[in-house]
Amino acid sequence: MTPPRTTEPSEGALPKLDNLTLSRKEGLQALAESPRRLQPEILTLKQIAALGEVARLEYEHGRSVWHANLGPLKTPQLEALHEDLWDIVASNQQDGDKAKGAVAVDAFPGLGKTTAVLDFALKYHQKEIARAGSFTDSGHERWPVCRVGLTSNIGMKDFNRALLEFYAHPGRKTGTATLFAQRALDCVLECETKLLIIDDLHFLKWQDKNGKEVSNHFKYIANEFPVTLIFIGVELGNRGLYSESDSRGDITLAQTARRTTPLTMDAYAVDNNKQRHQWRKLMLGLEQRLVLARKYPGMLADDLSDYLYIRTTGHIGSLMTLINRGCQRAVRTGTELLDQELLNQVKLDAGAERARKALEKKFARKRMTTKPRSCVARTASARTVA
Repeated sequence: MTPPRTTEPSEGALPKLDNLTLSRKEGLQALAESPRRLQPEILTLKQIAALGEVARLEYEHGRSVWHANLGPLKTPQLEALHEDLWDIVASNQQDGDKAKGAVAVDAFPGLGKTTAVLDFALKYHQKEIARAGSFTDSGHERWPVCRVGLTSNIGMKDFNRALLEFYAHPGRKTGTATLFAQRALDCVLECETKLLIIDDLHFLKWQDKNGKEVSNHFKYIANEFPVTLIFIGVELGNRGLYSESDSRGDITLAQTARRTTPLTMDAYAVDNNKQRHQWRKLMLGLEQRLVLARKYPGMLADDLSDYLYIRTTGHIGSLMTLINRGCQRAVRTGTELLDQELLNQVKLDAGAERARKALEKKFARKRMTTKPRSCVARTASARTVA
């Protein structure tokens, strides 16, 4: 028996995306324009056992890759963030003599902010290419989105070089910070880039020399580059992004604060019935994506709903990690389903594990639940009939 195809023959093989980086234009393009990954067929235990050795390994590999790339999910948090981003980007179409407002997506780790912004960026790339084509009127490649990830203690020259690295500019190796900035502006103008995403902004030390230098450089970019700046980071307000001045009274940060709109993403809460329904919808959506031979309706939404919330405290990043690792173990061990016994063996991030004990007590005392009232009532009714 041969393993099921994960792509139709007419589509061709999916490009390898695991060796690409979003700090290069080719990586972002491949992620945005590659065919949609198709979910592997769910085989029964008997069908899996009938596979030959090579076919079985191929099937397991396909499932492993699929489970490692389950997201992004259309959560209420992601959809709300996208609505705000579309509003801001659409409004930033002023003529070149006007500075454009920036965005700061500021949230704690594990809430999916980078994933959500990247998903928006890929959609924006697709939309612009569909509207205007892959090449500009001048014959240059069109790159609607540029992404730069910051590193610790980055300076202005390093930042400008990172911009040039994204475009693979031949002059990215030698030059001054000012020359790098001029070349980066040329790239943005010639490639008609509209979004500049700056990830891991929390690495920037706002109060030291390099931090102030790069902060001032952001103002230069906002004034001279026809782009919408989207910052991504953790506790950016506490680190000084929105400050009117620093500890010495220097007001150089004021312009950044006035032009930057803060957006955030929250963890899932289960304090009321509406929130519990949202959590249940997420569980049902995840169930549909799992490729396990013994999975069944309600495996997550009914039997593991409270447990998954306790383990992850409603953080989408922790949840996706737990589900991914759990599926990898379920396939490898032949368990072919997720249950509490298996998931208890899966290690998770330290933040989730620290918060787990306090939540366990609240759920054990019936002070919290993820189950909507309608589901609890149906369960109680079923038990009465039984």
